[in-house]
Amino acid sequence: MLPRTNRTLAQFIMESTGCTSFEIREVVQELWSGYGSILRIDLRGANQSSVILKQVDLQGVNSHPRGWNTHRSHQRKLKSYEVEWNWYSNVSLANEEGLKMPSFLGAKTTEKAKFLLMEDLNASGYPVRKSSASPEEIKSCLTWLARFHANYLGKPCDGLWETGTYWHLATRPDEWNRMNPGLLKDRAEEIDRVLATSRFRTLVHGDAKLANFCFSKSGRKVAAVDFQYVGSGCGMKDVAYFLSGCLSSEECFEWENDLLDHYFVELRTYTPQTFNGASLEEEWRTLYPFAWADFIRFLSGWSPTHYKLHEYGRSMVKKVLA
Repeated sequence: MLPRTNRTLAQFIMESTGCTSFEIREVVQELWSGYGSILRIDLRGANQSSVILKQVDLQGVNSHPRGWNTHRSHQRKLKSYEVEWNWYSNVSLANEEGLKMPSFLGAKTTEKAKFLLMEDLNASGYPVRKSSASPEEIKSCLTWLARFHANYLGKPCDGLWETGTYWHLATRPDEWNRMNPGLLKDRAEEIDRVLATSRFRTLVHGDAKLANFCFSKSGRKVAAVDFQYVGSGCGMKDVAYFLSGCLSSEECFEWENDLLDHYFVELRTYTPQTFNGASLEEEWRTLYPFAWADFIRFLSGWSPTHYKLHEYGRSMVKKVLA
């Protein structure tokens, strides 16, 4: 059954879009851990035919599928929605050429909920979602990430996460405590510090998985969604995390050079002239294994049997620990 809107929410939708009436077409997605839902809404009498409404229950059910339903996780989730609201309303460049993301249409906060109204990317030419991707489609996403990282090089992270990504060590002490004893656990802070003190810092998407990219029908153009964990960091965090979800261990070994070369060609193409592109590439290539090791550290405590804990990931950890 589709949810209903009350008078206040209906007024917000109509004022934000200029529509004369609207109808909820479908629930696009339930939010993680029971925090709300994402709706597609058809409009009548407006410039656009449909919009997306993200509605968040601030009280939150917090029913984590892996049992991580703690007070700390609840507060982290609430902050992630504050960050996303600030991103869309104050920071994002939704219409930057080649850097597509949903345009911001309006936001509203009540005592119990937050509402974010955004452009419907399906209606804007990005209707395809993928559970797996070809090398060329992966490169389309890497091009988007390279442009994103180049565009936000050296930019402040006001109102965002001081350190981007949802697996950042300082926000995951419970998962670190669950790790088995070993060198990776012992040197987790050092790995985090190496990434945090990189000379070249940008804004990272923070959850750059394939499910958060919307493709054009041709697969050559992509747009990105879900900016709950955007913040300051090394761009390799996004790249390592993205590839971990697209490729098997064998494919990581086979395609690493080709995909990284593609990313860095794109990065240097769009890096502002005020930055030394060669030095940027040299540093971030060195930090690529560190980004993998940082993510593997999180997975090792969060879900020790996770499919991403494979031979390629372990090889990255060995490089770092060596």
